[in-house]
Amino acid sequence: MTSGVLATLLEEARAAGVEECCGLLLGREGRIAIARPAANVAQDRRVRFEIDPLALLAAHKAARAGGPQVLGYYHSHPKGCPVPSATDREHSTGDSRIWAIIAAGEVAFWHDNANGFAPLHLRVVA
Repeated sequence: MTSGVLATLLEEARAAGVEECCGLLLGREGRIAIARPAANVAQDRRVRFEIDPLALLAAHKAARAGGPQVLGYYHSHPKGCPVPSATDREHSTGDSRIWAIIAAGEVAFWHDNANGFAPLHLRVVA
C-alpha cells in the first residue's frame, strides 16, 4: 500500500472521533493505492459501521469500467484494538477481501477468508 493510504486511514479515524469511520480500499493486483472514505450509515456509528451502499455500488461500477478494483474495506474501532471484533467476525463473508482496522493510532490488516480473518502483513511503498 502507499504511504498516502496509511496516512488517510489514520486521519479518517482521528477525524471520526468516537464514531467509527469506514471506507473502501481500492487498487490493482493486490496493491492498495486509494483509501476512499464513505459515509457510515449504521444506526449507531459509535459501535458499528455500514459502508454507504451507494458508495460501494459506485466503486464496483467504476471498477467494471476499468477503474481501480475494490480490494477491501476499512473501519475504525474508537474504543478498541485493531483486531476483528465479534461483530466483524459475524460479518465475515470469506470473500478474500482485505479489511483494515484502525485503533489507538495503529492500522492492522486482515484477510477475510473461508475460516474468518487471518492477519495480513502489508508493506508501505512510496
